Amino acid sequence: MQKIVTFLWFNDQAKEAVDLYVSLFQNAKITNTSYLTESVAKAAGKKPRDLSAIDFELNGQNFTALNGGPMFTFTEAISIAVNCKTQEEIDKLWEALSKGGEEIACGWLKDKYGVTWQIMPESLDIMMRDPDTVKADRVGAAMLKMGKLNIIELEKAYKGE
Repeated sequence: MQKIVTFLWFNDQAKEAVDLYVSLFQNAKITNTSYLTESVAKAAGKKPRDLSAIDFELNGQNFTALNGGPMFTFTEAISIAVNCKTQEEIDKLWEALSKGGEEIACGWLKDKYGVTWQIMPESLDIMMRDPDTVKADRVGAAMLKMGKLNIIELEKAYKGE
């Protein structure tokens, strides 16, 4: 058991969300599914054996999706950041996760379940932390104009092209 696990509280879409997330990552799997016991179901106003939680992994990171009910919703204050090697990977994740959701800015989007994601190239962090602040500032300025991030355009800004 991993010591730290991110819990995602859904109303009742945990299964649908997990199925989407697991389908998008090459190294992903559902590791456990649990159902409400009689006493917990009664306290929650649900039926025994209703889906309670799904444990899953995305590239070695453990998550639990909980069907907790409508009391809480996601905010942009918490996001899942995905560092992508290629523009193809960015495009694929952006397309799938933003469908039915909301494109925000600077590589951020909210999926149709309300979970906020940052879909960005691996190289972005390196470019933004460059000790040459002029290069880093050019990358930041280019990024601020984008919704979905474009690796080629960010690299051009980094090089001053």
